Amino acid sequence: MIDLFSDTQTRPTPGMREAMARAQVGDEQSNSDPTTNALCERVAEMLGQEAAVFMPSGTMCNLASILVHCRAGDEIIVDDQSHIYNTEAAGAAAIGGVSVKPLPTRVGLFSLAQVEAAIRVPQRTAPRSRLVSIEQTTSFSGGTVWDIGEMRLIRDYAQARGLKAHIDGARLLNAVVATGLSAAEYAAGFDSAWIDLSKGLGCPVGAVLCGTRDFIEQAWQWKYRLGGAMRQSGVLAAAGLYALDHHMTQLAEDNANASRLHRLIADVPGLAFDPTAGQSNILCFTVEGLSITASTFAKACLEEGVRVRAIGTHQIRATANLDVDRAGIDRAAEVIRAKAAAFAATAEGRI
Repeated sequence: MIDLFSDTQTRPTPGMREAMARAQVGDEQSNSDPTTNALCERVAEMLGQEAAVFMPSGTMCNLASILVHCRAGDEIIVDDQSHIYNTEAAGAAAIGGVSVKPLPTRVGLFSLAQVEAAIRVPQRTAPRSRLVSIEQTTSFSGGTVWDIGEMRLIRDYAQARGLKAHIDGARLLNAVVATGLSAAEYAAGFDSAWIDLSKGLGCPVGAVLCGTRDFIEQAWQWKYRLGGAMRQSGVLAAAGLYALDHHMTQLAEDNANASRLHRLIADVPGLAFDPTAGQSNILCFTVEGLSITASTFAKACLEEGVRVRAIGTHQIRATANLDVDRAGIDRAAEVIRAKAAAFAATAEGRI
């Protein structure tokens, strides 16, 4: 199986498993787990932040950040294809009483002008605009890398208007290796930011949320409310430290593999790509030109041992990851080309 469904499908490497087995552990609740402490210190330094907390997931990082920054009845501003809006079970609303204002986007990027228009004039009958979240890189819309200048303009404007600025950094490190800019440069000045360990880095679980010491103390309180400390979490944190030592170069390889897949199928009749396609480890394209649905195309590819993800009616997402090498990418391209040709021939026969 060539699994391009998501980089969340990655499995711990043998070296990572060994590091987890040898991890020194304590009790996370009392800040006495040395491996977890080391991971938090390292990621905080990487993102140029004062402190960090180890979380079970990026979803919890987003939710805890929203709950710290907002009060019930507030509103957060996100892109309409973001995880916060689409795939986090409406946690902000269900748990925090916080509404979400999604900005319409083509590839998950919104503009400063859109933010300016979205921030509400204070009035009794409206929610208070409180938080702007930027997802770097974008996900469901194709792995597009946000321009750091645009991020900073939005950050500064939001903060000048009394809002907080947050980075959903599920694939922030893919942007780092794609652009050569550091994670600290991206996160500078933001009120909260996090990186995921369980996607391209290949860890079985975990994410690290960063911010000021006061912010992290409040995030810790929400961590307790949402489930509590993880006790001997060093077993999991060791995987994160191993990944940062050994898998960062793999992120660059994943980006290169997604770009290679793009080159190999870009000329296929019936497939359509956004001009931003192939910037990181995610590649999206539509099959609308083949007169079929994305689910039909994904099923056909799966029959040949290539797993891609159908998103919506016509969009396909393929995500390069450390479990798929260049030969796997080449094989995936062969299958995609062949299936597209077959569907195109069928469509012509119908005409």
